[in-house]
Formats: sequence, C-alpha cells, structure tokens
Amino acid sequence: MNWIVPAVLLLAVSCSPLNGAPPPVKAPGLIAVPAGPYIAGSDRAEREAAYLLDEAAYGHSVTRKSKWYENEAKRTKRELSAFKITRTPITNTQYAAFIAATGHPAPGVDAKTWRGYGLIHPYERTRRHAWVQDGFPAGRAAHPVVLVSHGDARAYARWLSETTGRTWRLPEEREWEKAARGPAGARFPWGDDWRPELLNSHDRGPFDTLPVNSFPGGASPYGLLDAAGQVFEWTATATGGARFIVKGGSWDDSGCGVCRPAARHGRPAKLKHILIGFRLVAE
Repeated sequence: MNWIVPAVLLLAVSCSPLNGAPPPVKAPGLIAVPAGPYIAGSDRAEREAAYLLDEAAYGHSVTRKSKWYENEAKRTKRELSAFKITRTPITNTQYAAFIAATGHPAPGVDAKTWRGYGLIHPYERTRRHAWVQDGFPAGRAAHPVVLVSHGDARAYARWLSETTGRTWRLPEEREWEKAARGPAGARFPWGDDWRPELLNSHDRGPFDTLPVNSFPGGASPYGLLDAAGQVFEWTATATGGARFIVKGGSWDDSGCGVCRPAARHGRPAKLKHILIGFRLVAE
C-alpha cells in the first residue's frame, strides 16, 4: 500500500510566516439550521419499517431480536435554537492540519487493542485507514477521518477553536438529528423512502469510506451531507459509563435501519473504530 504525507503537513513544517504564526487554517464549511420546532424520535411504524429493511437486506432478524431500535425516543415535537454544523464529516486533510500543528497522535490502533474491542472486522481491515508517520493513506484526502476516539474529536475541536477564534464542539444528539432529517422528521435525510443510491452503505457501496460529498442527492433539507451511511459520527451526548451516542450508520451497514437519523446507540469513548468519524458545531 502506498502512503503519503499530506501537503498541509509539509507546509506546516517548512513554511515560517514573518510573524512566526502557523499557516492559516481553513475552517470546515458550515450549514445553518434555523431555530424552531422539529420532529425527533420514531414511532412504532418507523421502527417496524426499519426492522423489515434489515431483514430484507440480511436475510435474518438479528436487529429485531436484539431490539436495536427500541431505545429510540418517542416521536414528538421539540424546539431548538439556531446553530451551524459542518456540512460533511471532518476529512483526513482537515484533521492533518491539527496533527501537524499539535503533534497529536495520528489515527490508528494496534492489533492488541483492536482485538480487545471484540468487533467483527479483522485487524487487517484497519490498515487501509491507519496513518503512517503522521500521513494519511494515499487517495483518502477527502475521506472522513476514522480511527479517532471521542477524546480525539474533542481535541480537534479545541484546537480548531483556538486557531480560528471561534468555538467548535461536537453536536448534541438532538442537534445532529434535526440537521440530518429536517423539521418534519423524515425517516431518512432525503425523505421517508429507502433509497440506497443516495448514500454510502454496503447495499451499493464499495464496503469502504468514500470522499465526502459523493452523494449530493442524499442531502438533508438543510443541506447536511453524508448524514446516512459513510461513517457513524460521535456526538456530545453521553449514555453513562463513559459511552457516547453515535449517529448515522456506515459503509458497513445494509438495509439500512441503523442509517435513520432517529437510530442511536452508544460506544465507549476510547474506541477507535474504522466505522466512526465526526463533524462539529460552530458557535
């Protein structure tokens, strides 16, 4: 496998502006989510439809038997203040600037730690996503950064806040959900119908991450991209026991009941997974 050190890393090392400041950092693009009411959560009909999608895709009823979707909030109207959220997940290129500036450990995981997670993906599959010598894998500049823990995502947000003079943070689950499905509470970002051509899932995807913005037709009513499939995303919402809610589904999922914005489950904060990335809210 070929590996590269991104140009942004070389720039950070070799370029010294007259005032001694690091090269300017381009902030991630944002979309605006207006204040007002929105529909959150799911009802029995939506959850049943999600189980049926999974059963059709996988040929078994594991998600139904395990009651995957029974912890979703009851479908109801809620209110949120206006906020802005990154249009796409944070990419390898964007994360590389943070590593170059701070020396923060690059995304990766060792074999012992990975196997200790007890996940179904073999360790070898992580190698295509792991960085070497602080450089991300060739051809993945615009892919979502993965193999980052909840703490890594928060560290990036702190650095971006310090660098840009604007506060950045992980979104609360309720913010993420509204941005991903719009005010009317659609089952998917694009509407109520399951359309596998509008996202990166295992139904039609390459069983891997893809460049962000590869599915503009799958945008939410507010313009949020890659909110279904691609990678799960860390949120700031804790579930207890040092676990945080992740949202959105991934390239590994078929069906895709778990790709609905109402779907939710917790993951350990220290987990570095090939299926989990993040996006940020700007204040």
